[in-house]
Amino acid sequence: MLRERVIVWFRQDLRLHDNEALFEAIRQSKEVIPIFVLDERQIFGKTSFEFPKIGKFRMKFLLESIEDLRSNLKKLGSDLIVRVGHTENILINIANQTKATAIYCNRERTEEEVKVQDNLEKLLWQEGKELLYFRGKMLYYTADLPFPVTHTPDIFSQFRKEVERIIPVRDPFPTPTKQFQPLTVPLDAGEIPTMEKLGFIDVDNFDKSGFEGGETAALKRLNDYLWVSEGILKYKETRNGMLGRNFSSRFSAWLAMGCLSPKMIYHEIRRFEKERMANESTYWLIFELLWRDFFRLMGKKYKSKIFQIGGTRNLENHYFKTNFEIFQKWADGNTGVPFIDANMKELNNTGFMSNRGRQVVASFLAKDLKINWLLGAEYFESALIDYDVCSNYGNWNYVAGVGSDPREDRSFNIQAQSLKYDQNGQFVKYWLPELKQIPADKLIAFNSLSANELSSYGVNLGKNYPFSIVSYPKYSKRF
Repeated sequence: MLRERVIVWFRQDLRLHDNEALFEAIRQSKEVIPIFVLDERQIFGKTSFEFPKIGKFRMKFLLESIEDLRSNLKKLGSDLIVRVGHTENILINIANQTKATAIYCNRERTEEEVKVQDNLEKLLWQEGKELLYFRGKMLYYTADLPFPVTHTPDIFSQFRKEVERIIPVRDPFPTPTKQFQPLTVPLDAGEIPTMEKLGFIDVDNFDKSGFEGGETAALKRLNDYLWVSEGILKYKETRNGMLGRNFSSRFSAWLAMGCLSPKMIYHEIRRFEKERMANESTYWLIFELLWRDFFRLMGKKYKSKIFQIGGTRNLENHYFKTNFEIFQKWADGNTGVPFIDANMKELNNTGFMSNRGRQVVASFLAKDLKINWLLGAEYFESALIDYDVCSNYGNWNYVAGVGSDPREDRSFNIQAQSLKYDQNGQFVKYWLPELKQIPADKLIAFNSLSANELSSYGVNLGKNYPFSIVSYPKYSKRF
């Protein structure tokens, strides 16, 4: 028997395609009320080190994604109800007001999100209503895994071998095409607030990152990267590029906000391989989606440990220190190490940083400066346009040496990384124009240049570029 009226609570799944909660709500009920709540605790909240939980770039991307979702729902005769406040209070009030019998949502698994779910479930239970959970974040369903979540292998290579060998990726749920039934209860859709109304400075140079929020832009990027430019055929060779928009897939922001389904990406790649070509690069993008699942499972397995300084290994008496002055130089891109500073300038000006850049700056903070890695992880949480809680903290655990991988003591030689990934110095010079006169071969060995040499290239340390906060070339290992 069909339910009379239900709510679909959109969360980090701002899309119509492959949305199990939406699909089942439409299938099981006469009337569907789509709702998104801008939760004040996230929008205006602070991390434990007092960084904003969400920065201006992700906020802009989120508002664009909400607008796009509303537009796509309107094409189906529906709308997106938008509210600002405490999620559970708003949802229970609307459920009571509209006499909705259930709320459908895609389940989240991390601490803050689970707390909201639990609070809402209790409120609904008191009113004789249900909260129904579905899945939408991962490539694989946990029910399909050959092991319980608590026994997920701690080493990625072991995890990959087990899941790839025997588990098929399920097909995406179809995108709704039929018109929604009109609501028989009055309900104001609400305005989508502006950046200014929420207290954010609007983003003037947003185009530098190449991201536009929403499912429409996400599907266009997927189509362009695979079928138009065929950029995927060179993904493995170009993914560590530093400058420009097309060196990698750039799916991350849409994946993090749920504008793009990992299953959709997977099956489009498989279709591309059949109709066009399969090579190591087409597989490598699927390989990266597996990393994403792995970090999510680590978050489920270890829960709050991924947010603790000892990490999933629960290390004690580690060497990390909390030096806010040094940290701030790192965060501002004022370390006096050009490759580090350029990456941080990119992050601060666009909300984005390449995967290679993230590994290098994280290693520099945790291994070379020996600063509490949680400061860096929380800063990324605030600044990144494509912040994903499990991927972010999972990667920081890994780089800081407190994760479960046997290579946890690996460090990056910054000069070697700069030579390998920015040999001509274009990336550094783009973000640090004060260094643009320095020849590329000398820029790699920047900290070995004398004051006179630097001056001849228009660089005056302490005036237009900072002194280095570390001594060269003391970096551990060879990476």
